[in-house]
Amino acid sequence: MEIHGEISGVEYKPYLCEELDIVKFRELGRAINKERKSNFIIELSKGDRVAVSIWVSPKRTRSYPYARVYNTLCFSGRRVAIIPVMKDEGKDGDRDFVQWDTLSLMSLLQVYVILAYYTKADKNRNYTNKITNQRFSVRHIKNELRKLMSYQSDALHWNLMQIDRIHTVFEKAVRAYKRISYQLGVEMHSLQQAKERIDKIYLNKSDFLRISREMAQEAQNREVRTIQPKERVEGTKAKITIKNYLGGYYYFTCDEVAIDKNNDMIFLIEAKHSRGKSLPSLSDIKDGLLKIILYTNLNSPVRVYFNHTSRPLKLKPKAVLKLTTGSAVSVNKNKGLLPKLIHEARSNRFGLIINDTKIA
Repeated sequence: MEIHGEISGVEYKPYLCEELDIVKFRELGRAINKERKSNFIIELSKGDRVAVSIWVSPKRTRSYPYARVYNTLCFSGRRVAIIPVMKDEGKDGDRDFVQWDTLSLMSLLQVYVILAYYTKADKNRNYTNKITNQRFSVRHIKNELRKLMSYQSDALHWNLMQIDRIHTVFEKAVRAYKRISYQLGVEMHSLQQAKERIDKIYLNKSDFLRISREMAQEAQNREVRTIQPKERVEGTKAKITIKNYLGGYYYFTCDEVAIDKNNDMIFLIEAKHSRGKSLPSLSDIKDGLLKIILYTNLNSPVRVYFNHTSRPLKLKPKAVLKLTTGSAVSVNKNKGLLPKLIHEARSNRFGLIINDTKIA
């Protein structure tokens, strides 16, 4: 099953955001590289503040970046996501690159992206060719924040400008990894291949978009065939491809779908599972809620294809967050979370199911 939908705009009221610490501009380096804060508010000058989420990897399935972005959504001012343009852990680790659709998604959520890069790291003692504790170039991030403060347009235009300059940031990242490799005696992934990738982006931005989408579709195809440990699903998984008015495409996998033919409705279910008595972690729930934000803003109807048939069903989408546990949920352990989550579900008109019981 494949679902195709469109989004014209986003309206959503979050209620589970964390209270964010306030960090002075001069203390930014310590907050990012020493204290490893994932969310905070930067006070750039008196009364001039932005809410920040820090991504430790450009890959959207690592370290709950969606949960970090979610935590900034309650802030009424500008929201910023600082995302490494690439992250190379060394030949014995992973290497990931930022994708076009990540920036497109942030644009849709009115989040300004700062593409950053790592300049320092430590050698991982457990592997010959792997690094750890990577640290951002704080000078670069501060310069971009200064530019943002005098920028008058919206997140879409800012993020498009970031794409126009992505070649320069990529080159700085590759030079930094070359220096790290030499200093630590660690072999990295092929820096020549990384440079070739950079050159392609410089010559043709449409290639960056195409390559990004191909990789996102490959990940979508893998995900639709896989049941994760943090999922417990009963129905069918489905590919869901969302197009927005900005021309961005998002390739997601819906954990579970159910069709109500009597009401021409399709339920798009995001599932999160915990093996214990408590609900899934708050980060897991927020990660799921970012998808719920998209599903609740889908234009109706969506098109549902079966086995690549030429004529799709047109159905009204209904977003559902499904939380399951290994045993009965302890209300006392979750009394601070559940009322807020129920309120969020009702305010934003999505369904909430806990252990097969409809809550909202």
